[in-house]
Amino acid sequence: MGNNLINEDYRDFIGEIKNKIRNSQYEAMKAVNKTLINLYWGIGQEIYNQQQEKGWGKSIVEVLAKELKREFPDVQGFSARNLWRMRNLYVEYKDSEILPPLVAEISWSKNVTIMEKCKEPLEREFYIKMTKKYGWTKDVLINNIENKTYEKYLLNQTNFDETLPDKYVNQAKLAVKDEYIFDFMELSEQHSERELEESLVNNMRAFLEEMGGNFAFMGSQYHLNVGGDDFYIDLLLYHRSLKSLIAIELKIGEFKPEFVGQLQFYLTALDKQVKMEHENPSIGIIICKSKNRTVVEYALSDSDKPIGVSTYQIRDTLPEQMKNLLPSPEEIKKRLEGLK
Repeated sequence: MGNNLINEDYRDFIGEIKNKIRNSQYEAMKAVNKTLINLYWGIGQEIYNQQQEKGWGKSIVEVLAKELKREFPDVQGFSARNLWRMRNLYVEYKDSEILPPLVAEISWSKNVTIMEKCKEPLEREFYIKMTKKYGWTKDVLINNIENKTYEKYLLNQTNFDETLPDKYVNQAKLAVKDEYIFDFMELSEQHSERELEESLVNNMRAFLEEMGGNFAFMGSQYHLNVGGDDFYIDLLLYHRSLKSLIAIELKIGEFKPEFVGQLQFYLTALDKQVKMEHENPSIGIIICKSKNRTVVEYALSDSDKPIGVSTYQIRDTLPEQMKNLLPSPEEIKKRLEGLK
């Protein structure tokens, strides 16, 4: 028994030391990245200042790149292309109060991706903060930008602020899009809810990708028995990061307020009968063909269950109208303040 206790103490001790080393390595990596980004910012600033003062063109970075390679042959990152990116980052962000302190929070390659693929300061702020907050890889970041996550995050209609714990709200909002594009299905414009559901099930991989990742399929027409009566949820998914069951109701027409009451009932049943003790509250998503945004807002205001209302298209014709629906810059700033 004594030896077992010694061994257990030894394992705890070793585990504690390993954790200290990992934490130290992470802090060291953050410090190295911050130092590197600050160096790149300073180089970009100096290139820009010299251009302004002496009228030099882009050729200055070609000359500088050759000299730096000669002086530091083993150091990567000082190509003419990368030097020009340093200059561009400084030029693009120098007049912002918010962006310069944020750039040191993520890697250089992710900064470049955001700078080159996003043009609006608020959009850039969003992707920097989300990359830091959720540890997005470069590929995940690119995928989110191409899928217009920024617009969909701002536009989505949910009551999550009132119904979920603060630590889950932003992640849950990211899990619900304002509009889903089901262009992988061969459906006519005139289709039934049953046909829509069957087509999504038959194209499950593409459907889960459009939902945004981190989802697992648990069943269609998922059966619940409440008080001897049978009920069926159109689609039941599970979100691995949120650790929540996701009940989806499909509607081929316009959103109606009574849909919320039906889904509230399903969520209550899931939480009482299916949800495991370690899991978070179940979340509902109503996906309909169209919606009146004011009607949705009113319908969700009195719901005590976390629900989002989205629309779907079976043709990819969405994004140009998005910009007309975005909140004012002041409202966007207010929402982004919560992404720390």
